[in-house]
Amino acid sequence: MDANDPRANQKRRTRRELLRAAARLISQGRKPSLEEIAEEALVSRATAYRYFPDLDALLLEATLDIAAPEPDALFGPDAPADPVDRLVRVDAAFEAMMAENEPALRLMLAKSLERSVSAPDETPKRQNRRTPLIEAALAPLARDVPPERLGRLKAALALLVGTESFIVFSDVLGLDESEARAVKAWAFAALVEAARR
Repeated sequence: MDANDPRANQKRRTRRELLRAAARLISQGRKPSLEEIAEEALVSRATAYRYFPDLDALLLEATLDIAAPEPDALFGPDAPADPVDRLVRVDAAFEAMMAENEPALRLMLAKSLERSVSAPDETPKRQNRRTPLIEAALAPLARDVPPERLGRLKAALALLVGTESFIVFSDVLGLDESEARAVKAWAFAALVEAARR
C-alpha cells in the first residue's frame, strides 16, 4: 500500500469490511453473491470489484479470514510474558491454520500475485492478518523499546510469520515442520534481542 495515499486506511477498512461481510454470510451456511456481500458491507458492487477480481477470490479469502487466529484468543490471562514465547505462540497458531487450509492459502497467494501483475496500482492486494498478532506478541516490549525500533522489529518479524514463510521453509528450503519451527524460534530470539540492544 502506498504510504503517501491519504485514503490508505479507508481502503484497508473497506477491504476488511468486505471480508467480514462475506464471512457473516458464509457462516449462515450459504454461498452469497457479490451483490449480497456488497450490500452487507454497505458498499456498491463496483467498490467490491475494485478490491476483489471476482466472487471466488473474495469467498476464498473470506473463508481464510474466518480461520485466521485472533490476538485475543492467543493472549488471554494465561499467555506468557516473554515476547519470544509469545511469537512462538503466534507462529504455532498460523502453522495450524495453514496446515488445515494449505490448498486455499496457496490459491489465495497465487491470485494476489496474479493481481499484482494485472492491476499493479490497486491496493491493498491482501489483508494483513499477521501484524495485529505480532503487535500483540510484542506488547511486553512496548515500554522498553523505542517506537521506531519496535516498528522495524515488527516488519522484520512479518517475514517469518505467514504463508510466504511457510512456502519458503517447505518448498524452497525443504525443511520439515520441526526444523522450520526451530529456525524461526532462533530468528525470533535474535531479532528481539537486537531490538532490545
